[in-house]
Amino acid sequence: MSSCSKRCRLGFVKFAQTIFKLITGTLSKDKIEDELEMTMVCHRPEGLEQLEAQTNFTKKELQVLYRGFKNECPSGVVNEETFKQIYAQFFPHGDASTYAHYLFNAFDTTQTGSVKFEDFVTALSILLRGTVHEKLRWTFNLYDINKDGYINKEEMMDIVKAIYDMMGKYTYPVLKEDTPRQHVDVFFQKMDKNKDGIVTLDEFLESCQEDDNIMRSLQLFQNVM
Repeated sequence: MSSCSKRCRLGFVKFAQTIFKLITGTLSKDKIEDELEMTMVCHRPEGLEQLEAQTNFTKKELQVLYRGFKNECPSGVVNEETFKQIYAQFFPHGDASTYAHYLFNAFDTTQTGSVKFEDFVTALSILLRGTVHEKLRWTFNLYDINKDGYINKEEMMDIVKAIYDMMGKYTYPVLKEDTPRQHVDVFFQKMDKNKDGIVTLDEFLESCQEDDNIMRSLQLFQNVM
């Protein structure tokens, strides 16, 4: 692995740790200043005012995220292999590679094989601080693996199984081998309202918002974002 690749991977681990602080609400104003001090670089962030207007992050938070993103990886993009390495470190007892692949594709909206800072913060803004409708639309896009505008049962099964694989053997309560399939069968039956074998965005939104159990289950996907 080249020196640049190693630096890039370490940089994105730091970036992921900063995201975790945002998720858990532990990135206080004082800590924001500390993070800025620790990750200061010569490169001046560009377009943060526009991103502040487009996202639910403050300028200070965007500066922290930006410098964590750029400091160790000057190219300004992350590829799928680096993305997988990050998730592997956060879920050491399971196999995170498949879920990381699906998640990377959801972030890579232009399907270029790389994700820019703007792609990251736009998605993070939705997942962490978006409305219920925005989060559900983003989650629908994650499930829609082949991007045809619909979700079939196989796609839903692939995502759910990938999450269980990532959580690993320490999932509690211990799950039976057929548990993911059982959950998907229940979800899909409720969501596929016209029984045509696919779930549309409208069906997905309606089903999720009218069923508290589905909403709680979908929270799992946001928690392992």
